[in-house]
Amino acid sequence: MRSDAAKTGASQAPHRSLFNALGYTKEELARPMVGIVCSYNEIVPGHMNLDKIADAVKMGVAMAGGTPVMFPAIAVCDGIAMGHTGMKYSLVTRDLIADSTECMALAHQFDALVCIPNCDKNVPGLLMAAARLNIPTIFVSGGPMLAGKVKGCKTSLSSLFEAVGAQAAGKITMEELEEYEEKACPTCGSCSGMYTANSMNCLTEAIGMGLPGNGTIPAVYSERIRLAKHAGMKIMELLEKDIKPRDIMTKEAFYNALAVDMALGCSTNSMLHLPAIAHECGIDLDLSIANEISAKTPNLCHLAPAGHTYIEELNEAGGVYAVMNELNKKNLLNTDGITCTGKTIKENIAGCVNKNPEVIRPIENPYSEVGGIAVLSGNIAPDTCVVKRSAVVEEMLVHEGPARVFDCEEDAIAAIKGGKIVAGDVVVIRYEGPKGGPGMREMLNPTSAIAGMGLGSTVALITDGRFSGASRGASIGHVSPEAAVGGPIALIEEGDIIKIDIPANTINVDVSDEVLAERRKNWTPREPKINSGYLARYRQLVTSGNKGAILEIPKN
Repeated sequence: MRSDAAKTGASQAPHRSLFNALGYTKEELARPMVGIVCSYNEIVPGHMNLDKIADAVKMGVAMAGGTPVMFPAIAVCDGIAMGHTGMKYSLVTRDLIADSTECMALAHQFDALVCIPNCDKNVPGLLMAAARLNIPTIFVSGGPMLAGKVKGCKTSLSSLFEAVGAQAAGKITMEELEEYEEKACPTCGSCSGMYTANSMNCLTEAIGMGLPGNGTIPAVYSERIRLAKHAGMKIMELLEKDIKPRDIMTKEAFYNALAVDMALGCSTNSMLHLPAIAHECGIDLDLSIANEISAKTPNLCHLAPAGHTYIEELNEAGGVYAVMNELNKKNLLNTDGITCTGKTIKENIAGCVNKNPEVIRPIENPYSEVGGIAVLSGNIAPDTCVVKRSAVVEEMLVHEGPARVFDCEEDAIAAIKGGKIVAGDVVVIRYEGPKGGPGMREMLNPTSAIAGMGLGSTVALITDGRFSGASRGASIGHVSPEAAVGGPIALIEEGDIIKIDIPANTINVDVSDEVLAERRKNWTPREPKINSGYLARYRQLVTSGNKGAILEIPKN
């Protein structure tokens, strides 16, 4: 056992003395030591129940003959961090989580890991760590929140952000806004739509690192506790069989994840996280493959914010495996790969029936013949940008309008709420990319303000920042190269005509190459917004959005 390096032999007597101080018995030290990485805290609604998940996992590990050892991972609540400096510290935690987990696992020589994340950056951060460490690992999340109800209709956090815009526009009263505030988030769990947290938890199933139900069983269901116990037991089987993350997370598994992503209509943030996880596996996941997969993968689900169904309904309809079984009817998945169940994908999804064709459309009757995410390119984004196509209304799939240019999110929000943005405009928010932010803030506030003010079907927004999974509309993010490194988005001027054609996967500014070249001569880099602390170090190491905003040591 790997852990013998810290507990067996005469030289390890001092180590055993410290284990004694922790209360471990000789019997416990004779067993495999399983690290339980738990991101429980008291500030993230999706994580407030993770202590119960961890207790269940520990029981499962012990029942199957292992010794569970819990240690923490940090987590930021994107909703609470939204719209202020705090959002600069969201994406950057993905790498902190991966790094700290690597440190803890190797410093203490754990034999295996059970990862207990739930929200946006914890899931990919821990998947990155799992790939890096490559010791037997399984994931069990805290589960999604139940949808809220306002005036008899289901609702969620994205509706509340849009209600803020509606109140600013005089469309609803302050009392109505307060009703949304009271009822939109009724339980613990990751926010109830197909936002980033639930997207990544569902894709953890699709990629083979989580048991069935990991992405969809609601946080408040006792079934979630049973799932955690089974995950604890299953890790001992994976250890015995020596099934490791890189055995599961192959290139074919990432292609499967992209196909499921397209079918579910996941958050555009998956286009940041999947390449970053693949990178840790030694796989180059070029985003150009996304359009190839999208072209043949139908969009089967319109979960909030794209539609009016929620993760709890996806769970009742059969969950991720039911979606995968639909895709497999047209041989859109590679089903030979091993998973954390100890079985192949083919074995896992056999007999997983679609129980509600209104929630999961049969593959013969999809919402769209193409997938839920599109990767665009053009003279604004030579290295690509992304849009959640399934959340764009039909009339905005092709759009042309004047650029309204802002060099930070706050200025854009002020203009939107001040009534300065009108139908047909294309809002451009730049210098919010990985380096420019720094930290690549989510733009849920401006997209929600646009929707709440009734402009969602007439105004587009493009940015070198990113979007919350709760954003909807023609919200085009991850523009690469970003403005801070001189990407063409930095050269756009007020009033330039921008042409967006999502079906054709193109985005361009109607300005000649000669004029752009002349503007580039006059462009000068902006002074960094932050010059100290973690964000300053992050800015020096982070790559562009099309590379997954991974960290790389600069070449001399």
